[in-house]
Amino acid sequence: MTTRREFLGQAAGFAGVCFVGCSLLGARPAEAQTRRTVKVGGKRVKVIDVHAHAAVPEAMELAGLKLGTGIFRPDLAIPATLEQRLAAMDAQGIDMESISINPFWYGADREVAAKICQLQNEHLAELCATHPDRFVAYATVALQFPELAADQLEQGVKKYHLRGAAIGGSCAGKELSDPAFHPFWAKAEALGVPVFIHPQASGAPSELKQRFQGNGYLDNVIGNPLETTIALSHLIFDGSFDRFPRLKVIAAHGGGFLPSYAGRWDHGCLTRPDACPGGAFGPIKKRPSEYLKQIYFDTMVFTAEGLRHLAAEVGASQLVIGTDYPYPWTTTAVDHVLSTPSLSDADKAAILQGTAAKLLGVTMQA
Repeated sequence: MTTRREFLGQAAGFAGVCFVGCSLLGARPAEAQTRRTVKVGGKRVKVIDVHAHAAVPEAMELAGLKLGTGIFRPDLAIPATLEQRLAAMDAQGIDMESISINPFWYGADREVAAKICQLQNEHLAELCATHPDRFVAYATVALQFPELAADQLEQGVKKYHLRGAAIGGSCAGKELSDPAFHPFWAKAEALGVPVFIHPQASGAPSELKQRFQGNGYLDNVIGNPLETTIALSHLIFDGSFDRFPRLKVIAAHGGGFLPSYAGRWDHGCLTRPDACPGGAFGPIKKRPSEYLKQIYFDTMVFTAEGLRHLAAEVGASQLVIGTDYPYPWTTTAVDHVLSTPSLSDADKAAILQGTAAKLLGVTMQA
């Protein structure tokens, strides 16, 4: 029997080749009848979901965790729930997912964190190599050890053909802009791959836990977007986008609250210059809101007006579709884009396919 490592060694030769509608295992028999096809202006669009989650149970066990408890839904498991995932993708019109695994290992020691990420990256690579027309993935990295994280990212991209990295909104009590993480950001910039920022429970949701008590799932509906908002704000104000100008960042949940209130970011330093030493906006080179043009945002804002506003603030060219699968926030992400009247057909095609394909290095043909 071929082992996973043997399989991955064989897969390395072809994993990056076939992202054009072919599958190593072939199409499922009923796929032609059940798979939704999406068209914009009469032209077929292959939809790429940049925000979809998964989990590797064996890796979770190394941290003393298991699926089926808390936020760890059983349907996160890969490859155990693959058919269920493909059926959901087909029904919604999602042609390809870019899979991420939310960090739970930032508190682990170096050896354990390295094993967790290695195991996860191997599983992700195997899934993507087996179904190259349906899945790509972000590498998992032990960000609390930045030099290791940089090495894991490089290995993930060059050996396993992963398409970037997925990280939390903060790590080990540090903001993502902390100089400790410069080696990781430098590696991501050098490789030319995106970094998907998704909030994790150890950030703002847990730090403000007492404030989020009561009805409403506030630790998520406020805490998660807040974590992303804080992360992006530090990357802007602490100069990360100046230091790494070719960096590609994808922000989950529409970038949190930042795009909706970016004007206040522009006025803060003007109101209190003493809080921003070094220039009109502190040490950064541009008005804070101008950095939004260097960030990509998923479309998880739920309403046509929300999507219109997001596009108005950051530009439709910076938007990519996200579903948050398998968490049941939405099953109509594609229709959300298609039914937003303020978007042109060119905007819709770019949001559904073109921008994500370019970011992730995916070639898809009709």
